Amino acid sequence: MQQIKVTLHTITENEAGQRIDNFLMRRLKGIPKSRIYRIIRKGEVRVNKKRIKSEYKLQLGDSVRIPPVVMEEKKPLPEAPAYLLKLLRQSIIFEDEHLIAVNKPSGVAVHGGSHSELGLIEILRQLRSELDYLELVHRLDMETSGVLLIAKSRQMLQTLHERFRDAHRIEKHYTALVTGEWQGGRQEITHKLERKQNRDQKVQVNGEGKASTSIFTPIRHYKGATLMDVQILTGRMHQIRTQLAHLEHPIIGDTMYGDKKRNSYFGKHYGSKRLFLHARSLSFEIEDKKYSFEAPLPEELQQIIVHLKT
Repeated sequence: MQQIKVTLHTITENEAGQRIDNFLMRRLKGIPKSRIYRIIRKGEVRVNKKRIKSEYKLQLGDSVRIPPVVMEEKKPLPEAPAYLLKLLRQSIIFEDEHLIAVNKPSGVAVHGGSHSELGLIEILRQLRSELDYLELVHRLDMETSGVLLIAKSRQMLQTLHERFRDAHRIEKHYTALVTGEWQGGRQEITHKLERKQNRDQKVQVNGEGKASTSIFTPIRHYKGATLMDVQILTGRMHQIRTQLAHLEHPIIGDTMYGDKKRNSYFGKHYGSKRLFLHARSLSFEIEDKKYSFEAPLPEELQQIIVHLKT
């Protein structure tokens, strides 16, 4: 356990605008939320020497008194191996003073967890240690490749979160290879999705879930498979995978929602070794400036398409 002394912290531009409770949760990682709300309520946390409420929004230059709290000793993260640093460096497709866009490789989680202590964001922070602020704007499943955004400032993070909440202010397209021959052309489909409260935590279609909408457009038909463009208008967990499985066109290589026999067939005959889902493009505007990013289909997925029969 580690004893933290009283500290005075001056709010920076990247910290301004957030609530004091959220600020403390990020700064005092490992401390239960109940403890954080207690020290605010008791007046142990002060802003500009005054008591505040948990919903107080921090201003640039505010002086925050953070009281002594006991938190668990955090084990330092391991250093990322050279090959991962090189892979991520080569994956950057755009960067300016506010934003980084990467073509996330399949097999790399966006953040550390049960699979590995190091996710893409932890590796990127090691690669770009000179930057004060790096936060994921959104997420992609570990097996999904493609365009992923990382904010270099809190202001950009908040702006992009607003864009992602409004389907009309951001456009996201994915490429997927699905089992079966898609019928009916372009279709905009809404399902209500919810996460199962069990061990596997899969997402399912349920009438009491959250409305989730995708536009499915066939690009090319093959024997026993269809290459699809998928535009998502909402961003639910496993949205595309769950919807396509429910429509009886699961994605090739999907070990959670897919067809085991078809996955095995494509693995044996076409060398399919991963989920065939790729975040191909993402575009939006900020203050009349248009951002548009595209990530080419990875070579291992291109090779599957080349050998398919129409």
